[in-house]
Amino acid sequence: MKTKFEIEFPINSSPQLLFQYISSPSGLSEWFADNVNSRGEIYTFIWEDSEEKAKLTNKKSDEKVRFRWIDEEGNESENYFELKIVRDEITKDVILVVTDFADEDEVEDQKLLWESQIHDLKTILGSN
Repeated sequence: MKTKFEIEFPINSSPQLLFQYISSPSGLSEWFADNVNSRGEIYTFIWEDSEEKAKLTNKKSDEKVRFRWIDEEGNESENYFELKIVRDEITKDVILVVTDFADEDEVEDQKLLWESQIHDLKTILGSN
């Protein structure tokens, strides 16, 4: 059983622009993985030494995407990652909320990995 965690990142960007980077294969390949391909709802994430497949199970324009990991047998796992764009009504700040799962002893490492990836995303968006 993996542990669910959430982290929030303020992003200096419009929700529309940010959504392009979290939902499209070309946007995701600029900061999340070395390369991303999609065939319908199935996305393939490619890193230097590994390849993972995930199904896009939830997508709301300019709001959120959820990808559920697919195991080697082609079955959807219980684990997913979600990227949700939240706009503060008062300040108009844009926040990217990341929901992910990791083994209990790997949660901190996983959070650091997200921080590194979101740093790359902010750099691309000119939001640092």
